[in-house]
Amino acid sequence: MQLAAVDLGSNSFRLQMGRAHGRHIELQGYWKETVRLAAGVGADKRISRKAIDAACGCLARMNERLRGLAPEQVRAVGTQTLRDAPNSDEFLLEAQHALGYPIDVISGREEARLTFEGCMHSAPPSSAPRLVVDIGGASTELIVGTGFAAQAAESFKVGCVNTTLRFFGDGVIDRAGFRRAQVAAAAEIEEAVSVFSRARWQEAFGASGTIGAAAEAIRQVEW
Repeated sequence: MQLAAVDLGSNSFRLQMGRAHGRHIELQGYWKETVRLAAGVGADKRISRKAIDAACGCLARMNERLRGLAPEQVRAVGTQTLRDAPNSDEFLLEAQHALGYPIDVISGREEARLTFEGCMHSAPPSSAPRLVVDIGGASTELIVGTGFAAQAAESFKVGCVNTTLRFFGDGVIDRAGFRRAQVAAAAEIEEAVSVFSRARWQEAFGASGTIGAAAEAIRQVEW
């Protein structure tokens, strides 16, 4: 059976397709578009008309690749921006029409759990406790678990888009702004630090474009 997953992230929308053979899924295609949905949220926390149009345009293009699949073969989920926006219902009506399939807005903890399970299917098998960090556009998920099961999973409202707009909206990255961003992020996760401390895991994994970009920057300066 062919399967498809659509992720309406706060920064990027992704479509991944594969064919199930028992418990194994053979990957057949992956598409990603940087939509920056979180950047289209105004001071009233509503998603702007321009952002809705851009998102629906992306979903319509994904629909072209999904044609012929039954609803039970496609799972589409929305994340932090759609959890927060007062007009998310309005957005979903248009988005579901463009995509052609239902879209579920999942909780932060469910997003974290799915992230961990997906990462562990890609990582080398191990019985050691592991930490997974996923920095999205409007939230960051931290998960500790073993095997494919998460023991602790939390979502925090700190992401690459909302942090950039809040502290570096003028495009200037300076020491003072960087420090303010650090303090704000630390305050958001302060109460959960002990839950995800170094004593709780032996291996750590990153699962996002932001972490990939940071890793590339580190390689460029030969750290």
